[in-house]
Amino acid sequence: MGAAARRRGLGAVASTSRRGRDQVNPSPRDLSSAQTFLMKAIFPPLWIGGFVAATLSLFLAPDFWHGADGGPPDTRLRWVFLLATIAGTVFIRRTCIPLKRVRMDDKALYISNYSTEIVVPLANVAEVTENRWLNIHPVTITFHSDTEFGPRVVFMPKRRWFAFWSSHPVVDEIRTTVSRATGRT
Repeated sequence: MGAAARRRGLGAVASTSRRGRDQVNPSPRDLSSAQTFLMKAIFPPLWIGGFVAATLSLFLAPDFWHGADGGPPDTRLRWVFLLATIAGTVFIRRTCIPLKRVRMDDKALYISNYSTEIVVPLANVAEVTENRWLNIHPVTITFHSDTEFGPRVVFMPKRRWFAFWSSHPVVDEIRTTVSRATGRT
């Protein structure tokens, strides 16, 4: 390994610019939000645990709770809490727990579940979509062939303030980088 390659670091990849000069591409750039770990590992047990505890206490120790008039709460409240706990748990299980950390360079995606990181060549990317209806704008990357994490991964892109239902720019960035890397248009 030459001195120039050592200075670039192990994660750097050389590429040629339009003018033909060698440029160094920095190590993979984070596409996912810094809050991904919080939403994947911290929020779910806190929310689910809190609702399970409140629901159990409504069923097992209703005297602990007080209604607006100071008396026991309406007995229907326990069923509302039970339904909210079930619906919230299903929602969190589908949206938060599957989140991955995603980084990208000119050749590959680096996908982590915070215990394992895999490298997926950009040529394996089949489709990139997003859900604009959820406030975390989850982005789904579907692959041509299964990876260690399955046929698709979901990540939470960096937050954009006041960009409610507009498409997140990271979606086009991934699509463009995949097209450039694979020669597809």
